[in-house]
Amino acid sequence: MPTPSPNFAQLKSNMKSTWMAGDFGQIAVHAAHAAVEFIQRTSIKPGARLLDVACGTGNVSIPAAKAGANVTGVDIAPNLLEQAKQRAKAEGLNIRFDEGDAEDLPYAEGEFDIVATMFGAMFAPRPERTAAELIRVCKPGGLIAMANWTPEGFVGKSFQLTSKFAPPPPGVPPPVLWGDETTVRQRFAQGISDLKLTRHMVPFNFPFSPKEVVALFRKYFGPTQRTFARLDPSTQEKLAIELEKQWAEHNQSPDGSTRIDAEYLDVRAIRA
Repeated sequence: MPTPSPNFAQLKSNMKSTWMAGDFGQIAVHAAHAAVEFIQRTSIKPGARLLDVACGTGNVSIPAAKAGANVTGVDIAPNLLEQAKQRAKAEGLNIRFDEGDAEDLPYAEGEFDIVATMFGAMFAPRPERTAAELIRVCKPGGLIAMANWTPEGFVGKSFQLTSKFAPPPPGVPPPVLWGDETTVRQRFAQGISDLKLTRHMVPFNFPFSPKEVVALFRKYFGPTQRTFARLDPSTQEKLAIELEKQWAEHNQSPDGSTRIDAEYLDVRAIRA
């Protein structure tokens, strides 16, 4: 039987409520250093127009603005945008934040010199639309910069484990395919004049045990919170045990804290 076509309006509504659940800022803070490094590898001229797609709480927007860019951040979740606004205000930065969808960006063609997205646009359910939008709003000769979790990395493995307990909607490709080089080349086969793909590691450091890390994600990370909510108590316990085991097996810290290296694909595409 053919796979039924997803109800994308309902899917988007669910995605929005999922990312609004919990308090993503409590999780995002642990990846802020990676966003700084991501921006440091990006050549930003003073006043360059930079769009941060699926900006979340502003991890990329803030260092980009500090580097001299004229930054706009866009995200599907208004509560994350509010956190981003407060962070920017505290840093004395003038950043515009808009509510919007990576598959239908509310901007003109060629409006930005740089279009960046870190662990964000990869979650939009229709990657071909996302790729087309990233290209559309970038000026000819401009840069599209993405950071996407790889299927083989720790985060990719975590997604695969969670999917065994709570399968994603049929007909929606796994987000981590944005971390696969062959797939990215296919998605950027048109409209791109140059494409460079490199793999990098994000070190995650938590001052407590793997079991407590899983508890942190269950409390604050919307996708994890919603996944557990879909399961009966017995299955919740099984998933928690499997996640704790995975964190423990990859833990590099010998002192009771948790340190994990998570791999992502750095994508640098030049719009034709």
